[in-house]
Amino acid sequence: MSPDATVFIVDDDHAVRESLQRLIESTNMRAETFPDGRRFLEHYDPSRPGCLLLDIRMRGMDGLELQDVLRRAGAAIPVIIISAHGNVEQVVRAMKAGAVHFVQKPYKAKVLLTHVRDALELDARLRLAAAQRTAATERLRSLTPREREVLDLLVTGMPAKRVAAELGLSRKTVDVHRGHIMLKLGAESIIELGQLVQRSRAADVRPGLAPGPLVDQPPPIH
Repeated sequence: MSPDATVFIVDDDHAVRESLQRLIESTNMRAETFPDGRRFLEHYDPSRPGCLLLDIRMRGMDGLELQDVLRRAGAAIPVIIISAHGNVEQVVRAMKAGAVHFVQKPYKAKVLLTHVRDALELDARLRLAAAQRTAATERLRSLTPREREVLDLLVTGMPAKRVAAELGLSRKTVDVHRGHIMLKLGAESIIELGQLVQRSRAADVRPGLAPGPLVDQPPPIH
C-alpha cells in the first residue's frame, strides 16, 4: 500500500461523508470527500494511488454512472460501493463494472476498513504491474525489427537452428542477433527474455492516466 494512497469518498449525505472520513483517518489513512460524482471528476487525478468509496443513489450523477465514466476513461481505481438502497440488479451492474466490494449501510467499521485496505493493496498491485509493463515495452523498443523477430521465436522455445530456417538466416546470424538481444535487454537467459516479453504483453490495466478532469464538460444533472 502506497503511503500516498487516498480513500476518495463520494456520497451526497454530508453526515455520511464526515463519518467515513473520520473512520478512515482514525487509522492514519488519507481521505478526501466529494458530495457528488461531478465534483469528484472535476478534481480527480487518476495518477494518484487510492480507492473509491462510492454511494449508488445520489442527486445528479449517481454512483453507477460515475463508474461508467471512469471505466470508459480507462481509470482502474478500485471501487467499493456503499449504499443503503442497493438492489440485486444494481449490485450486479456495479460488480460487472469493476467494483471490488459492495457494503450495505449501516456498515460495520471493521469490515469496511478491511475492504478499504484490500482495495488499496489491489491498486498498488495494479500500478506495479502497469509500471512493469511500460518498462518492459520500452526496453523491447530498443530492438531492431529483425532482432524482435528472432526474440519472438526464441521465447517460444524454438532452437536457434530452427529459428534460422524459419527466418531464412544462417545459424551464426541468429546467434549474433541473440547476443545483441541479450545485451540490449540486460538478460542472461532465454527464460528472462520470455518473462520480459510476457510482462510487455500483460493486460493494460491503466490505473493512471494523464492528470486532469476526466470529462470535458460537466455531465447532465437529472
